[in-house]
Amino acid sequence: MIRGGQTALDEAQDLIYDAWEASSAEEAAFLALDALKISPDCADAYVILAQIMSRTLEEAIYMYRQAVEAGERALGKEAFEEDVGYFWGALETRPYMRARLGLAQCLWEAGDYEEAVEHYWELLRLNPMDNQGVRGLLMPGLIELNRDDDAERLFAQFNEDCMAVWMYSRALLDFRKHGESPVADESLRAALNENKHVPAYLLGDKKLPDQHPDYYGFGDTNEAVIYAIGNRDAWKSTPGSLVWLASKTE
Repeated sequence: MIRGGQTALDEAQDLIYDAWEASSAEEAAFLALDALKISPDCADAYVILAQIMSRTLEEAIYMYRQAVEAGERALGKEAFEEDVGYFWGALETRPYMRARLGLAQCLWEAGDYEEAVEHYWELLRLNPMDNQGVRGLLMPGLIELNRDDDAERLFAQFNEDCMAVWMYSRALLDFRKHGESPVADESLRAALNENKHVPAYLLGDKKLPDQHPDYYGFGDTNEAVIYAIGNRDAWKSTPGSLVWLASKTE
């Protein structure tokens, strides 16, 4: 159905923009449902419903799977053959990318680690620029799964990333490879120079907030909190790493 040159999916997506600005979750959900009545291929509508209406993790996963399938239908097979490497650069790919990232995160939370990791890698294959920050989710997951070779491959893919959160991952990887050593110590010093606040949150000297920060700045406490929330299990799963970290930051 086309009105004024718009496709049904275009009209549905317009409702999604309204839903993102809605004054209540209930209003957002109703707009998402209306969007699906206009076009069942509106992936973002399923994403909103997954976030708002799901009462269990299983329901959220189901809804995100519906979102991924809707995104695949909307883009068509050719996009996955011709546009690999350029996803996210085109606006029409973003609902699919949001859906697949949401699915991966829920799968990880549910303990379906293997499938979650597959989705993360695929997101990076489609969008090597990683506008969604997938590498920050995949790296600690790989470490927790003891996939150090894959973690090194991921680090090499983004070896020009100088953000503190990435540099702490480098330090942890070096400790896993070499133990307490000049190599690991040097990596840790470099990370500390970029953000000195991370160790306090990893070591429990400072309590992590109940809510994830909405924003952060390079080297600030919010950046440290974000890293600690996503990576503390990776450090805990590495024997001796927290003792080493504490000894170097006394």
